[in-house]
Amino acid sequence: MHWVTPRHLAGDDDVLAERVGDTLTGLGWRMWPTSRDTLLYVSPDELRGAEWILASSPFTLGGLRVALQISARPDGSSALVQWNAYFTTGVPPEALHDFLVALDASSVPDTGFEEPEAVVAALSAQGWIRDVDRPRTAATDPGFASHVSLEMLPDLIADADLREDLMGWQAWAEPTFGAPYLWCANFSPSVPHELVAVFASSLASPAPVARHRLPHGAEERLTIVRRS
Repeated sequence: MHWVTPRHLAGDDDVLAERVGDTLTGLGWRMWPTSRDTLLYVSPDELRGAEWILASSPFTLGGLRVALQISARPDGSSALVQWNAYFTTGVPPEALHDFLVALDASSVPDTGFEEPEAVVAALSAQGWIRDVDRPRTAATDPGFASHVSLEMLPDLIADADLREDLMGWQAWAEPTFGAPYLWCANFSPSVPHELVAVFASSLASPAPVARHRLPHGAEERLTIVRRS
């Protein structure tokens, strides 16, 4: 096992499904397999859901299959979810853990109160660089390998707000320019900015993380930390 940094290039150690499951069951969410070969998790108040959909993923992000879909709805009687967040494999489990814990603790999971700049502020507080042209809505890590920005979203990103001109947060890692992406994440327009900021802050954390397997293509960008 190695302790490595930066976290946003450390990959998921090929255990993302297990780590997500451990987080959600630890929070008291119920889980059951579906007929589509997915794993569905629902929070105790039934306002939040997460589904491991890799086996039947209907679309890709950056050429990678979507593995996890997280959603929230306004009340238990509503069949329509308010927003969705999508993650491919390779996303650091620590960032997903922090996002899910924050979602679980949110008293109003479908409503946000912070402005979009909260996301970039969380990244810049960890040393990421704001985009010169869009300092309030885009930032990159100092090595220019990972990016978070507010963009027009690809097709199939579902949201309760159906207006066509809405934008949502995108995040991705490209260890080497022009090489395949390591991971991608998309948040539909109604995802609260404060929840995206939690994900972003954890993603940019300089704290080393433990990995048994280093992701292909990112090994040279990682620093192995010797721990006493």
